[in-house]
Amino acid sequence: QVQFVESGGGLVQPGESLRLSCTASGFAIDGSDMSWYRQGATKERELVAGLSGDGYGKNWADFARGRFTMSRDNFRNTVYLEMFNLKPDDTAVYYCNAGYYRPQFADSWGQGTQVTVSS
Repeated sequence: QVQFVESGGGLVQPGESLRLSCTASGFAIDGSDMSWYRQGATKERELVAGLSGDGYGKNWADFARGRFTMSRDNFRNTVYLEMFNLKPDDTAVYYCNAGYYRPQFADSWGQGTQVTVSS
C-alpha cells in the first residue's frame, strides 16, 4: 500500500523560507521520479516540481523556478522541498507523489502539509 506523509508546513511571513518533507512507504523512491504538488483554497492541484529518479532531471513550475529546490534522501525514502522568498500566493496545501510530470499514484495522496504565507 503506497502512502505519503508530508510535514514541515506552517505560518510564515512573506520573504521567509520553509523546508517540507515527504516520506513515502509501500515502494522505494530510489530510482523513482518524485514530485511535489500544491492546492490553494480556490484552485486545482498543480505541479510544483518534479525530480527524476537519478536526481539530475528537474521539472519546475514557473512560479517555483529560482525560489524552490527539491532534493531526495533515498535511504530515508524521503523527498524535500525547500522554499525561499515565500509569497502570499504560495499559500496552499503541499503534497508529494511519485512521477515527474503527473502523479504516478493519483489515488494515494497523503494529507498534505499546510503552508500559509501572511504578514
